[in-house]
Amino acid sequence: MHNDRTVTEARLKRVLDERIRPAVYPQSVPLTVTVWHAPGEPVPVAEGLAAGREPIEVGAPWGPPWGTSWFTVAGTVPEEWAGRTVEALLDLGFDENMPGFQCEGLVYRPDGSPVKGLNPRNQWVRIGESVVGGEEVLLHIEASSNPVIMDYHPFVPTELGDRLTADDAPRYRLARMDLAVLDRVVWELVQDLEVLGELMAELSVDSPRRWEILRAVERALDAVDLQDVGGSAERAREQLTDVLSAPAHASAHRISAVGHAHIDSAWLWPLRETVRKVARTTANMTALLEDEPDFVYAMSQAQQFAWIKEHRPEVYARVKKAVAEGRFVPVGGMWVESDTNMPGSEALARQFVHGKRFFLEEFGIETEEVWLPDTFGYSAALPQLVRLAGAKWFLTQKISWSQTNKFPHHTFWWEGLDGTRVFTHFPPIDTYNSRLSGQEVAHAVRNFQEKGGATRSLAPTGWGDGGGGTTREMVARAKRLADLEGSARVVFERPSAFFEKAHAEYGHAPVWVGELYLELHRATLTSQAQTKQGNRRSEHLLREAELWAATAAVRAGFRYPYEALDRLWKTVLLHQFHDILPGTSIAWVHREAAATYGAVTAELESLVGDALAALAGDVPAGGTVVFNAAPHGRGGAAAHGAALVGSSDRDRDPAPPTVRAREGGGFTLDNGLLRVEVDGRGLVVSAYDPEADRETIAPGTAANLLQLHPDLPNMWDAWDVDHFYRNTVTDLTDVETLEPTDEGALRVVRAFGSSRVEQLLSLPPGVRRLDIQTEVDWHETEKFLKAAFPLDLHADRTAAETQFGHLYRPTHTNTSWDAAKFEACAHRFVHLEEPGWGVAVVNDSTYGYDVTRAVREADTGTTTTLRLSLLRAPRFPDPRTDQGIHRFRYALVPGASLGDAVREGYRINLPERRVPGSAGVEPLVSVSDDAVVISAIKLADDGSGDVVVRLYESLGGRARARLEAGFPLGSASVCDLLERPVAGATADGDTVALSLRPFEIVTLRLARR
Repeated sequence: MHNDRTVTEARLKRVLDERIRPAVYPQSVPLTVTVWHAPGEPVPVAEGLAAGREPIEVGAPWGPPWGTSWFTVAGTVPEEWAGRTVEALLDLGFDENMPGFQCEGLVYRPDGSPVKGLNPRNQWVRIGESVVGGEEVLLHIEASSNPVIMDYHPFVPTELGDRLTADDAPRYRLARMDLAVLDRVVWELVQDLEVLGELMAELSVDSPRRWEILRAVERALDAVDLQDVGGSAERAREQLTDVLSAPAHASAHRISAVGHAHIDSAWLWPLRETVRKVARTTANMTALLEDEPDFVYAMSQAQQFAWIKEHRPEVYARVKKAVAEGRFVPVGGMWVESDTNMPGSEALARQFVHGKRFFLEEFGIETEEVWLPDTFGYSAALPQLVRLAGAKWFLTQKISWSQTNKFPHHTFWWEGLDGTRVFTHFPPIDTYNSRLSGQEVAHAVRNFQEKGGATRSLAPTGWGDGGGGTTREMVARAKRLADLEGSARVVFERPSAFFEKAHAEYGHAPVWVGELYLELHRATLTSQAQTKQGNRRSEHLLREAELWAATAAVRAGFRYPYEALDRLWKTVLLHQFHDILPGTSIAWVHREAAATYGAVTAELESLVGDALAALAGDVPAGGTVVFNAAPHGRGGAAAHGAALVGSSDRDRDPAPPTVRAREGGGFTLDNGLLRVEVDGRGLVVSAYDPEADRETIAPGTAANLLQLHPDLPNMWDAWDVDHFYRNTVTDLTDVETLEPTDEGALRVVRAFGSSRVEQLLSLPPGVRRLDIQTEVDWHETEKFLKAAFPLDLHADRTAAETQFGHLYRPTHTNTSWDAAKFEACAHRFVHLEEPGWGVAVVNDSTYGYDVTRAVREADTGTTTTLRLSLLRAPRFPDPRTDQGIHRFRYALVPGASLGDAVREGYRINLPERRVPGSAGVEPLVSVSDDAVVISAIKLADDGSGDVVVRLYESLGGRARARLEAGFPLGSASVCDLLERPVAGATADGDTVALSLRPFEIVTLRLARR
């Protein structure tokens, strides 16, 4: 037989594109279209429906950036179409390659009830299966003209990312607006040929199955009358029956398809547009569920369900019905698909608390899988939190994006900081927006790394990022791939069904220990510093508000602000979404985030102030109560407690530090515990610890050295920093001002480029710590600002704080895995040590850091340089990222143990508060061992008045401690994160005995007598 394979394959492509697909809608008539362009922001549905309309023609421009237009389409079904299937084809001017990233619409009936969403891959609306001739058609479309931010040439700076800077030119032209007859047989033929053609392309040319498909396709094409596709389509389908009915091999890989639309809660669109994206997508998916009985759809992010409930109750009613039927599946159990690197301990716990509680209260569902396909790396604290939240499975996909190393597993046990393990799956299809194409399915089979041990994987199926969801074409593919020779078996099913089967067959899966580090998107730890500072400071204010409100409620009958705290937590959790907190959204999102954080701060400060006033008591002349919200005592104030300060107490304060001129230029600061020398350039050249007789700064180097790098990554500007940025560096050593202040600090001012930085260096009395307050007026572009601390330490690893503990990372680059971690995440501290002596650098609002090592020629000693990442200036997607004034606090702590690093990290983030008053306030609870850190003290969310305390072992060792209740204790129980008792606790009077394993988290519920 002659080899004519390529001829037939080319024939298939042309006939499909030019003859068969156009015949899906063989007859059409135009609809009459009118429009109202809403001024400003979106209006309520009733207002949009009632507004007056003007005629508009197909081909007319419409839609300025971020605008909303209300279209009405009207027409009459021709008499000769009676009994046929008729659909409205509504093309707003779509580019079919950009579902979720451009204009979209939601279709309504005349009574205002939603029908379905419109997007580039979903332009049809069913009018009827067997229509009546002469039937009148009237539909309304709420159309959003979202601009394309990331176009075919991506990462080009644009002003379209904010209504304040975008132009008002129309972005789209109205395209097809027709009533059309759907030829279902032709549509099915298209699906047949697409599935077979794509499968054929993935099979080896030596495979008999490939040639069987080729010959069947050839016969089908021969059977098609190109002048009467509809009349010959059934005959063509008959030629494909045998190859479509050939069963898959017994050993074929099994793919659980899960309907899905990963909708970013904000990204290249603002939050308000996500509300509408979710409504469009869920309207589509509930409609598809009605049409397709085998289809299953899963949606994560409780916040998105809450948005539909609030803004589109009609859609929400459909969602609730489908959830009750078990086919619309809430997954994930988190408030949003958050970043997991940067949220603090309590914030990450509360993601589960608020997410799972929403699903329980709304649907009675205990979600068991954590669903985070697109987050930029995964904290080693997660496995324990997953289990404490009552979940047992974890799914991600993003690790497939890693640049350097291929992750070695697809199904595995993930072991976290404390040893907790969670069964984890990482779909080998390598996308969370699968369309079940032949290429994707074949890739999943080839890529799956558990062959021989496991046979199953999962495929999130549907258009995502900007939404849209699963299409009827994807469901049709799954039907054909359910049992098809040469392919994996594909079936739509619930995520829980997949995990149950995968766990049952592969319970002996391999183990991965520690964080799931994404070898990409490392700059998300630094971009949009203002957003990150808003998050960090809001987290600590929420801690204070709960602590002092609970203390005041127990001590003084203060009214605990349940509703306000619930609402404020949800606001902060929303802004931890993995494109907001990481700094990768458009300018509009971050502008609104700054305003939101400002409002959150003001409200929390008011709540804290009211609670402290209730605790401080009467206000005598000169009386001051010092409140300490940190988990360790300081300055006479107990952990989570307060002290009354009078004039005699002030007299016992340590002597203030001295500042004197230094020989050779500069100044020396000394507080008796630490001596710091600052040279004439304003750089720290010595930090001497007299107790240990140890110098901190490496010989011949200078610390608190600001360094500037060029920063233009190859892709993903706000997301990425590529390793080559280090090849070029400018040390900022020129100084404009170096002078002591009246408060005993040193003021250092520098100018560079178009920017200016002012720093205050000080030694607090009685503390071995160099505080550095930095204010940067930043006006650079595509630059990266670091603060360097070259230390005279030989350390092969750092301890970087993460949620509920710390994570060790290497300082060397022995392997490609080590080298890839050239930028990593730390919360409040990074600690390095040699046995018996260490150094910590603590901060109040940064996350990114890097560490490098060098061996000095002069003395062969090791210089280990720790650098904090302060600011970047990418131009996409926000062309003005981080421009303006920023304030940071960080500190160098020589001689620090790990416990010191934990303590000082909390202290810099939780400054003391001084309030007029006369009352000494004892802690509501206290713990006997500083290694056991309390992360939250609050009243139980159920309004019972019980006190809830969450604590953890912070040093990575075993701990036995006693928790002392500062109130009559009735009973104590150990709870899960949702405050549901799971075990009793050993109480003796008002004391609870604790025994914790390394990094263990314990939540206690304390009932008052």
